[in-house]
Amino acid sequence: MTTLIGPETRVTLHFELKFENGDIIDSNFEKDPASFVIGDGSLLPGFEKKLFGLTAAEKASFTVLPEDAFGQPNPNNIQSFKRDTFADDMDLQAGLVISFADASQSELPGVIKSVDDEVVIVDFNHPLAGENIVFDVEIIAVDAA
Repeated sequence: MTTLIGPETRVTLHFELKFENGDIIDSNFEKDPASFVIGDGSLLPGFEKKLFGLTAAEKASFTVLPEDAFGQPNPNNIQSFKRDTFADDMDLQAGLVISFADASQSELPGVIKSVDDEVVIVDFNHPLAGENIVFDVEIIAVDAA
């Protein structure tokens, strides 16, 4: 009997995440396959749902919309800080990722969007927010969890 991917299944697969223009974000096709149980939090639910119904040896390609992937950018997640909040010797430049502590002291990465003598603008949105993600998979094995 062929096991279909669904709740309470263990999936072993190769995957590739890329932008619609073909630029690769992440891939394990040249590495060992990944293995996880549906619902264990290894994959975002929007990516997991795309796998439902697939079986071992299948290959598929899906486009995952922002709402099912990393969300839409939230303008409230772009914050400005006074330049003197940062160390004088810190080489601040657009694109630099800095770790901040949130209210619960958890690490929160932010990407510097702009810097001038007075203000540093930091974007705390996920770097892939707002992006359609192409999700290519090759299912190696599907088993009951």
